[in-house]
This record gives sequence, structure tokens and C-alpha cells, in this order.
Amino acid sequence: MISKNKTKLIRSLETKKGREKAGLFVAEGPKVVGDLKAAGFQLRELVTDDDVRHVSFLQHPQGILGVFEIPEYKVDRSVPDAGSLSLALDDVQDPGNLGTIIRIADWFGIEDIYCSLHTVDCWSPKVVQATMGSIARVRVHYQPLVELIKQLPESFPVYGTVLDGTNIYDEKLSENGLIVMGNEGNGISEEIKSLINRRLLIPNYPAGRKTGDSLNVAVATAVVCAEFRRRKYGTNI
Repeated sequence: MISKNKTKLIRSLETKKGREKAGLFVAEGPKVVGDLKAAGFQLRELVTDDDVRHVSFLQHPQGILGVFEIPEYKVDRSVPDAGSLSLALDDVQDPGNLGTIIRIADWFGIEDIYCSLHTVDCWSPKVVQATMGSIARVRVHYQPLVELIKQLPESFPVYGTVLDGTNIYDEKLSENGLIVMGNEGNGISEEIKSLINRRLLIPNYPAGRKTGDSLNVAVATAVVCAEFRRRKYGTNI
């Protein structure tokens, strides 16, 4: 039977304050726990079998729960690597969206995501679960995005999806750069939008047909990343 102290610790990790105090986060399910262990994340506690029901954050517990240390990344990525493609998220709020974006980044070989300070915490149980293990292979950094972008050379490609942008399928896309995706309701903030030097539009089809106002941010991220990778690698992505 799981102890009261261990139960109290695990339950405290549901909140950002609790995670920051303990330096720990929770992962559930054999896939997520297995991926994190394989990637070298430090496992502090492992809960299995009937004990999981007492501490699980899921409606349908999956039989295994791991408590891991929040990592300190060994690779210095305080600014995006000049030769790589990275994502920046401007106040994305929904845990499901962030988790899905991390999965998308993993799928398309994007290793770094830069999040504004008001973006949802990537170590929350809902986000970790939504990544389905991809958080083991994608580094997520939190810092003021305006300051981050201003540190970049003027020639560094900074992309953003905006309604007055150039059709992504007509625009020349670089193999490196930073792709900014905005908040679910407000899009990219005006301050950050002013720093974007390559403005992209994901067009609807057929042109002129009345549709919804916008795409879900995770869906839009998938469309953009797929097009970047298609340009680099051809159809065999």
C-alpha cells in the first residue's frame, strides 16, 4: 500500500507551485514512463498496480505512474541554434495543445521549443500525458520571447502565421529559423508580431469560401512544420 507521505507528494505535483518546490513531475502509462526512462530522465518513484488508482490524475489509470526529476538540459539553447528549425509559443494556454505541439515537434525533428513565460507549464500532468512520451526528446525552454527574438541576428528567419501573411505554399522557406505560433484566442501579440520578418498565411480552400475564423494552434503548427520539412526533404518526410 502506498504511504500517505508518498501520496501527498505525488498529489502536490498537480500544481506548478508543487512541481517547482519539489523539482519533480508525474508521468503516467507504460509508453510515457518507458520513453522518459530510455531518454535518461531520473526516476524518483515508481507506482504500479492497484496503488496507481489512489494517486493517478487520469480518469482511466494505466497501471503505472512515475515521478521524475525535472531536467536541466545539458545542451545550451538559450537562443535558437543558427542551423536548426525551432518553435516559439506565444502564451499557448491549453495543456492539450501544448502536449500535441510537443508531439508534432518530435515527429518533425524539431528539438527545441521556446515558450513565453505565460505559456502553460510543460511539466503539468495533462501536458506530459498529451505528449505521449515526446517530451523525452524535445527540450522546452521558458523565457521572454521579445528579448529572445531581439537577440537574434537581423538576418535570422523569424516566421509567424498571420492573416495578412504570404501564402505558405508560395513563400520561399529556409531550412533554419524560428516559427512563432500564437495564443488560442488572440494569436501572436502585436509586440512579437512586429519582430517577425517572414509572415506566413495558411490558406483555406477553395479561396474565397467562408470558413471558420482560424485553425486550432496545434493543427496550424502541424501544417506549418509539415510544409517546412517537405521543402527540405521532398515528399519522403
